[in-house]
Amino acid sequence: MEFSAVNTIWVLLGAALVFFMQPGFAMVETGFTRAKNAGNIIMKNLLDLSIGAPVYWLVGFGIMFGTNNGWIGTIDFLTRGDYSAICPEGVPFYAWFIFQTVFCATSATIVSGAMAERTKFSSYCVYSLAISLLVYPVSGHWIWGGGWLSELGFHDFAGSTAVHMVGGVCALIGAKILGPRIGKYNEDGSSNAILGHSLTLGALGVFILWFCWFGFNGCSTVSMEGDAMYFAGKIFVTTNLAAAVGTITTMIFTWIRYKKPDISMTLNGTLAGLVGVTAGCDTVTPVGAAVIGIVSGIVVVLVIEFIDQKLHIDDPVGAVGVHGACGALGTILVGLLSDGEGTDTKGLFYGGGTSLLGVQCLGVICVIIWVAVVMTIIFLLIKHTMGLRVSRHEEIQGLDSTEHGIASSYADFMPYGPQVLTTSEKDDAKEPVPVEYVSSPYVKKGEKDKLSKVVVITRGSVLDELKRALDAIGITGLTVTHVMGYGMEGGALNYYRGAKIDTRLLPKIKLEIVLGSLPVEDVVETIKKTIYTGHVGDGKIFIYDVENVIKVRTGEYGIAALQDKD
Repeated sequence: MEFSAVNTIWVLLGAALVFFMQPGFAMVETGFTRAKNAGNIIMKNLLDLSIGAPVYWLVGFGIMFGTNNGWIGTIDFLTRGDYSAICPEGVPFYAWFIFQTVFCATSATIVSGAMAERTKFSSYCVYSLAISLLVYPVSGHWIWGGGWLSELGFHDFAGSTAVHMVGGVCALIGAKILGPRIGKYNEDGSSNAILGHSLTLGALGVFILWFCWFGFNGCSTVSMEGDAMYFAGKIFVTTNLAAAVGTITTMIFTWIRYKKPDISMTLNGTLAGLVGVTAGCDTVTPVGAAVIGIVSGIVVVLVIEFIDQKLHIDDPVGAVGVHGACGALGTILVGLLSDGEGTDTKGLFYGGGTSLLGVQCLGVICVIIWVAVVMTIIFLLIKHTMGLRVSRHEEIQGLDSTEHGIASSYADFMPYGPQVLTTSEKDDAKEPVPVEYVSSPYVKKGEKDKLSKVVVITRGSVLDELKRALDAIGITGLTVTHVMGYGMEGGALNYYRGAKIDTRLLPKIKLEIVLGSLPVEDVVETIKKTIYTGHVGDGKIFIYDVENVIKVRTGEYGIAALQDKD
């Protein structure tokens, strides 16, 4: 075979972009879950590729692309067979192999988000291996490896079903068998919102995935010669349109449904549009891509709500709705919206009849059955042998601590242990600086040394303005604490991903000031003017008598301890 430089570069570029989807998934899953499990989730996304790549090389690729029969490929240990017949024109085997490897890893990584925050790390490694070893390659053989579905004309250009729906169904089965996180559901079955710790990370992950999807879909032409150049441009347009329209649709839909545009659900809407268009990105028009975006943007919200509130399956990141439901939906919509380009058959809306629609539905149903049955067996075997879920104590403590031995993956929250300071011999030769401990009698304050403490509990948004106002009247010291609480208002009704948020405990700041020479009335008046809005939640001011204050360094007490006249 004569190799093509442009085709090879195109395929390798696609492999690199699809590889970069791994950090995108890691950021989405980490952001949508709690900080105490962030390191565990990052490890799982790292291991998806690290386990999947060698397993796919050992036997997975042969099962997927071997030419044994229409149901399963061949057991080709170490992938040493001749695959020249299935390699794209002008593309060397190894370029094609790495391109397929990163697709396999993408399917496996979808599962981790739905089972986050309560799955044993060791068990995760086992079922991730099983997906790359058997589950994904077999159904992939049916669709892309010359199997029976491809012979029927099933069209899944870049993997709405082959990659995303397979991962989504695995996620659904795993989350169901695993059970919900502690505190997710009440005794009456109502759902509690468990907020993710960083929408910033979640949004970064979505933008990474959107960018990489141009490689996922566009580079699946595996060529940039002849007609492939036209299709590559079209695919970029349809991919981008579906994502953008899916985003807008979900934003508007949640705005109407929850009275506010839901941020995390809108991010899911972006991914829903991308997943939905992946099957037919080459064979739908821009109008068809927009329709897929609209339908996916609505369906993802309804499915996430249904999975959570009706089926009581806890999916922290919405993987089942995004990848499972929208993967199936996008594949079926090819049977309606295909304009005939990229496939031999037009969809129903373009005069092609129901033939393609029937094949698409058949393929989706059969892949769902295959994945659901095999993964149920795998998950149950793990559950009843090595165990699938961590203990209650481990879940409450967080998997970063119990599974990986770190207090937190965020350095700012790491506890500082005792430090031993050492000096060199040269330093030891110097005379130490004399320090005299200052002792003073504990003397109660007199009337002329009246000390008062002012405590303010209010909204955190006013902190900067309040500090400036207090500085202006001569306050030289204060203590600020982030607290949770509620007053007469009793909290407010909000929604997170369709579930009501228990906001009786609202985030507030608690500001404490001890006063000596400054009149309490002046300080209170300054605080009132600064934090007043006239709305519920302005806060409260508490005033206490203070018996005494002692400055430890100097031994001063009373009003003198509050001054800084060194």
